[in-house]
Amino acid sequence: MFRNDVPITPELVRQHGLTPDEYQRFRGLIGRDPTLTELGIVSAMWNEHCSYKSSRKHLRGLPTTGPWVIQGPGENAGVIDIGDGLACVFKMESHNHPSFIEPYQGAATGVGGILRDVFTMGARPIAALNALRFGSPDHPRTRHLVSGVVAGIGGYGNSFGVPTVGGAVGFHPRYDGNILVNAMAVGLAKADAIFYAAASGVGNPIVYLGSKTGRDGIHGATMASAEFDAETESKRPTVQVGDPFAEKLLLEACLELMKSGAVIAIQDMGAAGLTCSAVEMGAKGDLGVELDIEKVPAREAGMTPYEMMLSESQERMLMVLKPGMEAEAEAIFVKWGLDFAVIGKTTDTLRFVVKWHGDVVADLPIKELGDEAPLYDRPHIANTHLPEIHAADVAAPASLTEALKRLVGSPELCSKRWVYEQYDHFIGGNTVQKPGGDAAIVRVEDGPRGLALTADVTPRYCEADPVEGGRQAVAEAWRNITAVGGRPLAITDNLNFGNPEKPEVMGQLVGCIQGIGEACKALDFPVVSGNVSLYNETNGVGILPTPTIGGVGVLDDVARHATIALKRAGDVLVLVGAAEGWLGQSIYLSVIEGREEGAPPPVDLSLERRNGDFVRGLIVSGQIDTVHDLSDGGLAVALAEMAMAGSFGATLPEAPEGMPAHAYLFGEDQARYLVAVPAEVATDILYAASAQGIDASVVGVVEGDGLTLPGGQTISVAELREAHEGWLPAYMASLPAAA
Repeated sequence: MFRNDVPITPELVRQHGLTPDEYQRFRGLIGRDPTLTELGIVSAMWNEHCSYKSSRKHLRGLPTTGPWVIQGPGENAGVIDIGDGLACVFKMESHNHPSFIEPYQGAATGVGGILRDVFTMGARPIAALNALRFGSPDHPRTRHLVSGVVAGIGGYGNSFGVPTVGGAVGFHPRYDGNILVNAMAVGLAKADAIFYAAASGVGNPIVYLGSKTGRDGIHGATMASAEFDAETESKRPTVQVGDPFAEKLLLEACLELMKSGAVIAIQDMGAAGLTCSAVEMGAKGDLGVELDIEKVPAREAGMTPYEMMLSESQERMLMVLKPGMEAEAEAIFVKWGLDFAVIGKTTDTLRFVVKWHGDVVADLPIKELGDEAPLYDRPHIANTHLPEIHAADVAAPASLTEALKRLVGSPELCSKRWVYEQYDHFIGGNTVQKPGGDAAIVRVEDGPRGLALTADVTPRYCEADPVEGGRQAVAEAWRNITAVGGRPLAITDNLNFGNPEKPEVMGQLVGCIQGIGEACKALDFPVVSGNVSLYNETNGVGILPTPTIGGVGVLDDVARHATIALKRAGDVLVLVGAAEGWLGQSIYLSVIEGREEGAPPPVDLSLERRNGDFVRGLIVSGQIDTVHDLSDGGLAVALAEMAMAGSFGATLPEAPEGMPAHAYLFGEDQARYLVAVPAEVATDILYAASAQGIDASVVGVVEGDGLTLPGGQTISVAELREAHEGWLPAYMASLPAAA
């Protein structure tokens, strides 16, 4: 019996996020009016979050292959070969809208979801990172959101037992109504034991594993594909509720089951829950799927088929098992105290059939749910390049040292220790470099090898020039990994943008993707996984374009790595890369002058590669152990961070002739590193750089307990540290009641 007892009205279609044209497209595919459950299924599969209907066309141009790439985009996570028979599995995803509505659970379930993406591939998670963007510190909700998000990330990651080792935190008024929570997870697996989502074999059992299904998270993916408005608070029920202890049990049960040989295919129940996982498994394997969803373990009475198919309850998996191994599989999950139920089978019909106590509540063509999803070539406006701002047109500060103090104590550049000390970054015992440096380092098992991990982006560059900003985001990740001695291998991206139906926003997305692709090709740094998060707008005001880049590199010997801390008095400071004094879109211009203007610094990708390879070679050879890449705040901020990390002072005697001191100190020219080495080593480095055509020069010396800047102005490292460490704890100490 085919059950179709709810009339489908235009208003109901609108509530499900489908345009009239999309609804007619779907109706034409099936040749009739859909059931309510079918409407819910297509609304989930065809929303922006799941179908990438605005971005697919442009994402196809990204480089996704390389000799070390085992699995690129299209699976739960990307996989790269890191040698010795091991693979690194990693991905980044957003949980932006849920975290704004309910910050603790939104952020917590963002962590839970990305961890599942990794262990679904057969990998044990070894590290987590995050990139967070909040609104203006003056906004009445910002403290509440910071507090809830940080607590949610720590609460889930710490309880699950994965170290949170790195990330980024930023503030800007453009995130007032739409914060960003981008979560990244990294895992290890045997390179020849990766698990995939494509089902195979006809008549094989489909099993539901993990926690029970409830009503939390229904329409979560649809909500993530829409702008916020005055009704935002009413969307609170669409936020999922997580249980990190259940997820830890799910991890162990899944890995044990994978070792048994029973698993044919596996898919995390993430966005759109049971719907998306079942459809993707069948479609990828060119098979049909038939589900009897009254067999789904439910934690709430009276749940309807519609609710069960769209629930985004956490800590759940869907698997296709080898026939005859159901009892063995069930015993493993019972042992771990988790639900196990055979809820369907694979078929040869290429149909997605959902039954409820014998009634058919959905019967849809399974391939078309993905392949026939709308694909838009949305109008987009290319960026209008902003004029270059010359140093002579930017006022010098009354005091260079006071300007430096303001910068290191600003919300954007202040220490984020208050955040990362709420995360356990040592659990597992393999964290070699904790948060606070250029990149985290995590040891691979018990050997000498390690992974270098980072997540970052500079949104103001992307706003000013999307192509250049996209290039810089990748180059910055590449530099961060290089600066600790890592060999960059691949990235995951999280593309956060506003409403793609606005040509200027679509132009930002297209431009950033172009820049990311160019940088990844030039640096042999392919994209192996990622996420697109659009409609990050509230009442028509969009976020800054924020294409977060998560990078992974490898160190052959973690004993040969560099840190940012100054280590020895008398060391010579060597700047690798030229100082041009670029102040357009700089933090100096924003914080000191109150201006966000001009073109961002240009990115020369061949220079990035040449300078980075040179610095990495010095680290790997053991010649240098103190390195910091130059980014926000330029040379002076980098040196201040090195001094505060190592409790030594330094002197920068003079600026290059003809360059204003504030441009020299705070310019954000790219492809640069600051290195501290003994004087006798500096001579060898300068000679080697000259032989390779690399710009390198001595700019100062490590000495005393303060920073002396050109012109003789001095500020103590203790005073800088007080400003740097003080702002965020003081800000959060005045936390008001939850808004």
